[in-house]
Amino acid sequence: MATIHDVALKAGVSVTTVSRVLNNRGYISEMTRTKVSGAMEELGYQPNEIARSLLRKQSNLFGLIIPNVSHPFFSQLADRVEYYAYLEGYKVLLCNSQMDPDKERDYIDMLKRNRVDGIIMGSHTLEVEEYRSLNSPIVTIDRKIHNNIPYISSDNYRGGQLAAELLVAKGCRKIAHICGNLELQMLSNQRTDAFLDVTIKHGVERLVVETGLNVFDENKYEKLLGQLLQEHPDIDGIFATSDILGAYAIKESLKAGKRIPEDIRIVGYDDVGASRWVRPELTTIRQPIDALGKMAIKLLRMQMDDELVAFENILPVELIERATT
Repeated sequence: MATIHDVALKAGVSVTTVSRVLNNRGYISEMTRTKVSGAMEELGYQPNEIARSLLRKQSNLFGLIIPNVSHPFFSQLADRVEYYAYLEGYKVLLCNSQMDPDKERDYIDMLKRNRVDGIIMGSHTLEVEEYRSLNSPIVTIDRKIHNNIPYISSDNYRGGQLAAELLVAKGCRKIAHICGNLELQMLSNQRTDAFLDVTIKHGVERLVVETGLNVFDENKYEKLLGQLLQEHPDIDGIFATSDILGAYAIKESLKAGKRIPEDIRIVGYDDVGASRWVRPELTTIRQPIDALGKMAIKLLRMQMDDELVAFENILPVELIERATT
């Protein structure tokens, strides 16, 4: 494997000159730059990125920790984060915590060792102090963990409000809300708060069903929804806190012999691709996933440049009505 010394010898320049070309530091004539670049290409030289990052105290890496990369919302979010990071000249280290505190802690330690320039936290199973101990700029998704750490979220309360109001307006009189474990204290719990406020206001019978601590265990969804419809056959509306749950609600409602939307109306959340693939197509609350990814990168860059950053960053949601309502 070629070294920087081999490049210097091939180009007929000093090692210092090669280093200046690599790091774009100091004056280098175009002729010298061309000779060094040609020597690197001919020798197949690859610079040591770790050494270079230590030299310039910047790795050009961001870390993204999410709970489950297979979940459509987080896979689309990861795609948008990577896209906007790349536009800014950064690469992304993707960490899949799977809601495991030990795994999340290991990933945080790994990101520290790799001297990442910033971390986007989409998974939050650890205590707040463990996040505060990080020296890198941090942005969190959908959770407040400290007044000094900025967070990004869609307008969860408004999303829950739009979903519940639509079902009430369509004539639903007994509505079930399927959500994650409310003990996790996520900002997404505001969807449930809004659902309760709307249904209480209109005197509509309501049920709140929590999926459990691991909200990404899809194996439980089928059983949970099948049991719900069996125990409450008079349910005529379902507000699911994700499109995946909404898709299972469609499946189990059809299995129970219900017509959609004549007998039961269903609203999901996120507006991932699956909401358009299922039949009938799922009415849902659209989260601005592209804008979430773009803002996450923007907030990291602002912190790196010592700019003033807003603690709270709430993005608007939108009701997308399709065939299930």
